[in-house]
Amino acid sequence: MADLTQHEWISKLAADNNAVVLDVRTPEEVAEGIIPNAKHIDIFKGQGFVDEIQQLDKIKTYFVYCKAGGRSGQACAVMNQLGFKKTYNLLGGFNEWQGEVSSI
Repeated sequence: MADLTQHEWISKLAADNNAVVLDVRTPEEVAEGIIPNAKHIDIFKGQGFVDEIQQLDKIKTYFVYCKAGGRSGQACAVMNQLGFKKTYNLLGGFNEWQGEVSSI
């Protein structure tokens, strides 16, 4: 896992054809907006979160974010424990996101 600033995150994401953006916020937070094309898996689902994460392709690169960067860091750590090799945490999370936002 690596913590990336928004600039680093966007740059690495653009350069990776095998990337997935993962939003680990609650449904209420996602209702406020989501980074386009992000997959949503709520980290507060507990074992349900782990079960859904285990269905993902471990070969891909995951760019993970939450509201402020804490839960996404935890999600990256869990993913690494489950065998994911490339996970990136967005420092500052959605709160500090300056890029495009879409609604669900």
